[in-house]
Amino acid sequence: MKAWIKAFRLRTLPLALACISMGSILAYVDGKMKWSIAILSLLTTLFLQILSNLANDYGDAKSGVDGDQREGPQRSVQAGLISPNAMFRAIIIFAILSFISGVSLLFVGLDINYTFLIFLFFGIAAIAAAIKYTMGENPYGYSGLGDLSVFLFFGIIGVLGTYYLHTKSIHFLGVLPALSCSFFAVAVLNLNNIRDIESDKQSGKNSIPVRLGRAKAVQYHIVLLVAGILCSLLYVLFNFKGPFQFLFLLTIPLLYKNGQAVRNLKEAHKLDPYLKQMALTTLFFVVSFGIGHIFY
Repeated sequence: MKAWIKAFRLRTLPLALACISMGSILAYVDGKMKWSIAILSLLTTLFLQILSNLANDYGDAKSGVDGDQREGPQRSVQAGLISPNAMFRAIIIFAILSFISGVSLLFVGLDINYTFLIFLFFGIAAIAAAIKYTMGENPYGYSGLGDLSVFLFFGIIGVLGTYYLHTKSIHFLGVLPALSCSFFAVAVLNLNNIRDIESDKQSGKNSIPVRLGRAKAVQYHIVLLVAGILCSLLYVLFNFKGPFQFLFLLTIPLLYKNGQAVRNLKEAHKLDPYLKQMALTTLFFVVSFGIGHIFY
C-alpha cells in the first residue's frame, strides 16, 4: 500500500486541483457554479493526474530514464516495489476511471450535440497525453514537448473548459487567470526537469532544461513565475471591483522563495522539496484569488 501511495505522488495533486478550482471559482463569481459539475471535474482531474504519475513511473523505468543515475526521488517500478505488470494494470484501471468520470461529467454538464463531441475529444486527448508523456514509442516528454501539454491541459483547457461546463458560455477575460494556472503548472514541470537535468542528459531525455542548459532554464523559470502573477494582475485591473481582489498577491513571497531556490540550489535533494512547495503555492494562489473575488 505504501508503494502505491508513493507511486500516486500525492504532492502533485494540488496542482491538478488548481486549474479545475479556478474554473469553478470564476463560475461561482458569475453566480452559475453547479456543485455536481465541480465535484465531477475535481474527481476526473484527480484520476487523470494519478494516471499520468503511474504512466510516468512505468514509462521512465521501461525506457531506462529511471536508472541508477537518476537524481530525483526513488520510483516504484525502478526500485522493484511494484512490478511492471502490476503498474501496467493500474494504468489501465485509472484510464478507465478517468474515462467514466469524464463522460459522466459531460452528461451532467452538456446536451448531446457537437459541443459534447468536442469536449469528449479533449477528454480522450487528456487521457492519451497522460499516458504518452513517457510511455510507448517516441514519448513526447522526451522531446521537450511536456511543457506545451502541461500549459494547455493544466491551464487554458482546464480552467476555461470547467467554466464552460458550469455556464455554457465563454469567459474571454478568464483566459488571463487560466494563463496564470498554465504558467505555474509549467513552472512545476520545469523545476522537476532542472532537478533531473544531469540524469536526463545521460539517458537521452531532451527536456527544455536539457535543451536550454541550466542557466537559461532558470531564467525561463523566473519568466514563468512573473508571467503567472502578471496575467492575474491584468485580470483584476480589467475587472476591478474592490481592493480585496488583489489578495492573490500574497503568493509573491512564496514564488520569490521558489525562484531563489531554483537559482541557487544545485543539488537535486535540496531542490526536490520545492516541487511540492510550488504545487501548493499554485493551489494557494487559486484559493486566495477565489476568496478575493468572492468577498471583494
